[in-house]
Amino acid sequence: MEKVHVCSAADLSPGEARRVDTSPAIAVFNLAGEFYALADLCSHGNASMSEGYLEDDCTVECPVHTARFCLKTGKALTQPATVDLATFAVEVEDGEIYVRLPGAAA
Repeated sequence: MEKVHVCSAADLSPGEARRVDTSPAIAVFNLAGEFYALADLCSHGNASMSEGYLEDDCTVECPVHTARFCLKTGKALTQPATVDLATFAVEVEDGEIYVRLPGAAA
């Protein structure tokens, strides 16, 4: 697994998201101090999930199509999306956020 630096945990406030330009692009979310990472591209169409609406029930809503996805599992919860989003492991080390991507060992 490849470990990719996102940002300092202090730079991603609760309720915010950040796009990470990896391949594939990742959206990292801070929900009440817990960090989650999903594929950034909505599975229904060309919309960035990092621009979506973060909800207290651990979901994110697509900013274009109103489809909702579970931050923990990536599961598509509402129409028009029917395909789940990939999730990625998030680690916080020494105050820095990292995401683990499939690929070469770090």
